[in-house]
This record gives sequence, structure tokens and C-alpha cells, in this order.
Amino acid sequence: MTMIKTYLVTRSDAEWRATLTPEQYDVMRGHGTEAPGSCALLHEKRRGRFSCVGCDTPLFETVLKFESGTGWPSFGQPIAGAVETSVDRAYGMVRTEVHCATCGSHLGHVFDDGPPPSGLRYCINGVALNFEPA
Repeated sequence: MTMIKTYLVTRSDAEWRATLTPEQYDVMRGHGTEAPGSCALLHEKRRGRFSCVGCDTPLFETVLKFESGTGWPSFGQPIAGAVETSVDRAYGMVRTEVHCATCGSHLGHVFDDGPPPSGLRYCINGVALNFEPA
């Protein structure tokens, strides 16, 4: 028997469509990907915090953001407990999907080619993030 996770923040599909822009909905609820280099947050360097567009949960701090050259905002690690991962077998690949632990929205993927100390690269769709300067 497969258990379906219930998230702290839940919405109907109609509520998600009313809350998110079409691009945000495609990425966050449809597991899509924004075009590389298309997000203004890619170059955000001010001190502050990135949160989930779907539920405002703080996800990442700029002190762990780095330029990966991939075209998506990249972070060495999330805020503790903010994200969860699952296996993504789409497109004939096996990747680790990253989603918001509070609302379950798709954020991006995590790879093991990041810088020290974690060695991880959380490659996150910028449309899934809000930024608040410190």
C-alpha cells in the first residue's frame, strides 16, 4: 500500500492555479523547469533568505548560494528541515528531486557536484522562490 504524504499547506488544483502564475504552476505543480538564465534571482547576491512561492517557507540563505554556471540559482544546502527529496525517473534519467517540505511543491533537483563543505548543488528553479533581503 502506497502512503500519500499530507503537507501542512495543501490547496486544491484550482487554488494552486489561482495562487501561482502559469509558469510557477508548470514548475511547482507540474514538475517543469524554467528556461536556464531566465530568472532575475540567478544573480541575486545580497544577504537574505529565499522562500517558497507556494507557502512562504524559508528554504535557502544567500550565504550558501553560489554561481554554478548552469543557469539556475544554486545553493550548497537548504535551511534545516525546509526541503525533502524523492527519486525522479522522468526523461530516462534518475535524479533526486527537491520539493518544499511544507507544501510539496517541486523546486528543482540536487546533485553531488557542488562545492565544499557539503559537496551538493541544489539546482533550484528561480520562479519557485521569493527573495527577502536581510
